[in-house]
Amino acid sequence: MPSALSALGRTLVIETATAACSVALIEHGVVIAAAHEVVGRGHAERLVPMIAELPEGGRAPRILVDCGPGSFTGVRVGIAAARGLALGWGAEAFGFSSLALLAAAGFARNPGWSSLAVVLEGGHGEVFMQAFDAPLAPLAALVSLKPEAALAALGGRPAIGNGVRFLRPLDAAAALTEALPSAADAILLPPAFASLAPRPIYGRAPDAKPLAIPA
Repeated sequence: MPSALSALGRTLVIETATAACSVALIEHGVVIAAAHEVVGRGHAERLVPMIAELPEGGRAPRILVDCGPGSFTGVRVGIAAARGLALGWGAEAFGFSSLALLAAAGFARNPGWSSLAVVLEGGHGEVFMQAFDAPLAPLAALVSLKPEAALAALGGRPAIGNGVRFLRPLDAAAALTEALPSAADAILLPPAFASLAPRPIYGRAPDAKPLAIPA
């Protein structure tokens, strides 16, 4: 499956949808620089310095940002940065889903898997979940479920993501791998998964009404 970035020039990738904060500079499908830190809630403080530490300050004619689902604040920090840099640099900004990114990474690292589910922490005692067939075909839409319901929906598939820690106490024998998205893995995304509009994918209604991000 061709990568969305293999035929393109330099692309800055921003990933802030979970506890991780990561950036990558990719050119013609090759990662030329990357940084990845687990910051918890510190995305707003770390993101811009991490970009600035990339070659040429991370400047690129194309910006690709994780739109979620995941951390409400983290998603908005990443999208705001991508839009601001795109405006300042005269660059194009596009989005991708954290679920698709983790699924692509999971299949790449486990070539024997025919399907998997991505499970991310969703708040309010729920997890975000989406199942995929190899190499990267969604089997259903994103859902937000209680851990018990998510475990039942796995159907025996392996699961990856930071939400699997809520499933493990329910079934110690399930194939569960904790993982956070990484910007460098954007090289694995096919074109259809790396050309979304740079708008938040929340997965469920936000707890509070935020200041609007323009369409």
